[in-house]
Amino acid sequence: MFRLKLPSRTLLLGERTLLMGVLNVTPDSFSDGGQFLDAPRAIEHALTIESAGADVLDVGGESTRPGSSSTPAQEELARVLPVLQGLRGRLKIPISIDTQKLEVAEAAVDAGAQMINDTSGLRFDPRLAELAARRCLPLILMHLRGEPRTMQKTGFARNVLRDVTKGLRKSLSVALKAGAAKSQIILDPGIGFGKSFAQNYELLEKLPMIAKLGYPLLVGSSRKGFLGATLAREGQPAPPPDRVWGTAATVTASILNGAHIVRVHDVAEMVEVARVADCVVNPSLRRSLAGGPLRPGFRA
Repeated sequence: MFRLKLPSRTLLLGERTLLMGVLNVTPDSFSDGGQFLDAPRAIEHALTIESAGADVLDVGGESTRPGSSSTPAQEELARVLPVLQGLRGRLKIPISIDTQKLEVAEAAVDAGAQMINDTSGLRFDPRLAELAARRCLPLILMHLRGEPRTMQKTGFARNVLRDVTKGLRKSLSVALKAGAAKSQIILDPGIGFGKSFAQNYELLEKLPMIAKLGYPLLVGSSRKGFLGATLAREGQPAPPPDRVWGTAATVTASILNGAHIVRVHDVAEMVEVARVADCVVNPSLRRSLAGGPLRPGFRA
């Protein structure tokens, strides 16, 4: 069991899998770019994500899809701050800010975000770890090989597990030296970020090896390109909205192999997937279903 201390509550990791719902306030994200760029629509979708059963909302104002370029901090702030401000007092679940920039993270935390999700693993701005330490916030460190603009065009690692483990160790070293508490760090192997399609599946298989680093794991496989390739028809990749069942398979694999949090777009569907997968790995959850009502930790 792991306990993440947020300003408003403590999240228990390990009893059941937590669902992190994705809210991209961007014009160019691979799955839903442009759909929630308008602040009122984004706020409405955030409330829908909560009602669907998400435990955390992850808000991002910069796309990190393959081929994307960096977004100026002021533009990123202009996208996310109206949403965060509009959700204040309305959203009951905690908000994670998905950013690589200290300026954005600071403003987002002031506006109510309670977690920091850094897809660069502190490579872009190590000061994010200092902010997390100073404000006593959980910090998600993701492995990214290369940079989003070129990560799928440059050479992949010969040994992906070794590459990911080495990269995460380096991120951990930076975070801990900056004062981030070990108990507040979550690791993400970075599915789809500088990995071949086959390597993404390998990482899902080998999550228990990454778990040996001693930190809770977050996995974000939702709707990603390797699923589109796997589910291709007539030589054409399946479009993101048609990858729900493929995502369900990877969410199940993630949970069976030790993920504590899964980051997803299709929250209502993945809540059901996680509920069943959790019963496979957790005997106490199975016992709670033995002819009786649902345990309080379950959503009806």
